[in-house]
Amino acid sequence: MNTARPSRSAQVSAVRRRAVIDALRRGAVPDSGLDLLATGLDRFTSALDAELDAVASGASVFKAVRGEYGSGKTFFARWLGERAKRRNFAVSEIQISETETPLHRLETVYRRLTERLTTASFPPSALRSVVDAWFYALEEDALAAGADEGELGAEVNKLLVARLTEVSRHAPSFAAALRGYRAALAEGDEVTAAAVLAWLGGQPHVASAARRFAGVRGNLDHFGALGFLQGLLTVLRDCGHPGLLVVLDEVETLQRVRADARDKALNALRQLIDEVHSGRFPGLYLVVTGTPAFYDGQQGVQRLAPLAQRLATDFSTDPRFDNPRAVQLRLPGFTLESLVDLGVTVRDLYAAGAGAPERIKELADDAYVADLARAVGGALGGKVGVAPRLFLKKLVGDVLDRIDQFEDFDPRLHYRLTVRSDEFTDIERNVAASADNVDLDL
Repeated sequence: MNTARPSRSAQVSAVRRRAVIDALRRGAVPDSGLDLLATGLDRFTSALDAELDAVASGASVFKAVRGEYGSGKTFFARWLGERAKRRNFAVSEIQISETETPLHRLETVYRRLTERLTTASFPPSALRSVVDAWFYALEEDALAAGADEGELGAEVNKLLVARLTEVSRHAPSFAAALRGYRAALAEGDEVTAAAVLAWLGGQPHVASAARRFAGVRGNLDHFGALGFLQGLLTVLRDCGHPGLLVVLDEVETLQRVRADARDKALNALRQLIDEVHSGRFPGLYLVVTGTPAFYDGQQGVQRLAPLAQRLATDFSTDPRFDNPRAVQLRLPGFTLESLVDLGVTVRDLYAAGAGAPERIKELADDAYVADLARAVGGALGGKVGVAPRLFLKKLVGDVLDRIDQFEDFDPRLHYRLTVRSDEFTDIERNVAASADNVDLDL
């Protein structure tokens, strides 16, 4: 991912600027405002926007993103999520994990999806807002068709059945839970309504009384999860969200699980891809992110031949000629030059909201930003590709904040880069191969 300074930093709202800077200070990828940092993704935008438009028209798309650690996979996924939200998509980003979200248990993946569901208007979890908006839309449709107030409840139930006919073939309990939720609200029973909605979102351990009220049994299972996803897409579309972007991040963690669980997870991924391509999920844009080792190694995709065949993409040519319409996208990762460009972009963004912007640009000039980038890369054994998170954290929290707050602070005189081992992620720690502190003069 290459980056360059935005041309109109001064016109960015204070709220957006603060959200981005605060996240970088914590060493995190911002949840929004990524367009302020991302350029160099232009070669992907035409193909991705065309796919988003197709999904909004009822198609479904699967995309695999590959990149080494630090290449910006999470950044890319959230940047794509912002583009999707501009089209009024709902978005859900899920971290695949052996303990928290194992991929071979699709009922857990669906539960995390609903927990992380967000829209342009509502933060996670937006499930209740979406369901309430859907019932409001049904009521509006019933009234437009001539129903009076006395007939409204019955007409809404008829519309519910009609809209979910296809879904009910695979997951009849999805419609039953929606009816139960509405009935509980009508009776003023908020506790039961919330419990039924939790069950609809795939939550386990819902009170048996609430399940009996809605006429559903047990907990959601692996196969029922696909039917519930189908139902959720229908609800989203009917209440004005033409698509759902789902990101399964860090699927390379599958390489570290037991062989039997890994095989089940790889087969679940193959099943999801086939279901997407079959047209079962109109309005779904499914993205997975992973390292090259996951896609090419024998402990990953290559372990399951049918999955490897579905994801096969030629990356033998110059990266400049990668096909953005292919099933896999390759993120090239950072070079020292692109890391410096990113640092200059962040400095300019910070300065645009500071009290003395020219002083910040003078003391943290391009040459200093380049020196800091080289120093952080040195702390990581020269592996610049995994340095962006730590570099930006140091730039914002250790340098720019101090210039902004202390009039006599000069980073070249008063700051010495210190990188402690507890500041590293596991990946960064392995790369650095450092026991305690690393001191580097700037």
